[in-house]
Amino acid sequence: MNTKRQERTVCAGEKNIKYILERKQVKNINLRVRPDSSIKVSASPRVDVSQIDDFVLSKAEFILKALKRFEAAAEAEEKYQRELGKAKAGQESLLADPAIFTEILDEIYPAFIPYGIARPKVRIRTMKSCWGSCLVNKGTITLNRKLLMQPRECIEYVVVHELCHFIHPNHSKQFYSFMEQFMPDWKERKAYLNGRF
Repeated sequence: MNTKRQERTVCAGEKNIKYILERKQVKNINLRVRPDSSIKVSASPRVDVSQIDDFVLSKAEFILKALKRFEAAAEAEEKYQRELGKAKAGQESLLADPAIFTEILDEIYPAFIPYGIARPKVRIRTMKSCWGSCLVNKGTITLNRKLLMQPRECIEYVVVHELCHFIHPNHSKQFYSFMEQFMPDWKERKAYLNGRF
């Protein structure tokens, strides 16, 4: 039996949360909910399992929301693949309209008005290495056309990310702290996008 890795289950009300516990030389108990709906927890061998179970239970609301989000994202991608198949077969396609970018910006932008950010212009282009970029001096956000293949929540994440750059044009701790004010679950949305190119 591998004592460094084990599967555990905790009960949060009517929901069972299964997670994989890995023993590592880490200072804190770390929890990750992955896009494939697996839950990974790492903790020092010195931390008692009951303490780890309690920690997971304390994060139950966050975990269940993340699992629901990833499930919705998987369904959205499955739908997209079906529609893409129709398009390739010459049938009517229901692929997302690029106007969704403007629609999402219209919904998110008002929260940034108090910070003196002018509503940016949106450009759409196909990019090989990033989902979005911005030109602060020109007041422009560029979004990757490939985002049309991703769930709406991922587009929202990229829009918030780029808007935050108008205040913090870097990836400093201040930038991520600022972004968390608008989207507390940005890490989960980013995790889904990782490796999607």
